[in-house]
Amino acid sequence: MRKTSIVAALLLLIVLSAGISCQGYGKPAPSPAPAPAASGNAVSISNFAFSPASITVPAGTKVTWTNNDSAPHTVTSNTDAFESGSLSRGGTFSFTFAQKGTYEYHCSPHPSMNGKVIVE
Repeated sequence: MRKTSIVAALLLLIVLSAGISCQGYGKPAPSPAPAPAASGNAVSISNFAFSPASITVPAGTKVTWTNNDSAPHTVTSNTDAFESGSLSRGGTFSFTFAQKGTYEYHCSPHPSMNGKVIVE
């Protein structure tokens, strides 16, 4: 009976060791940190849309766009005032609006995506 107890103890030790060394296996990978809540100068790109689609900011404000979609997007001025280039998921683009006016923009690969910054 003594051999059985030793074998059982060794098996228990192996099982416990395997459980400790395998912690984290089978768990989903942590998801990326959520985008910060939108403030008056932040635009989220999500679900193939700019959100908010229109924002109003005072002159001198830096606006930041964050791509939260899996597809790449651009922030492209309709008047060539700014161009982000391709933004992958998690990518950001910022532009400071020094002059008053209305700045309309779109996503080059997805022209149905449109937005507007109104600078007062």
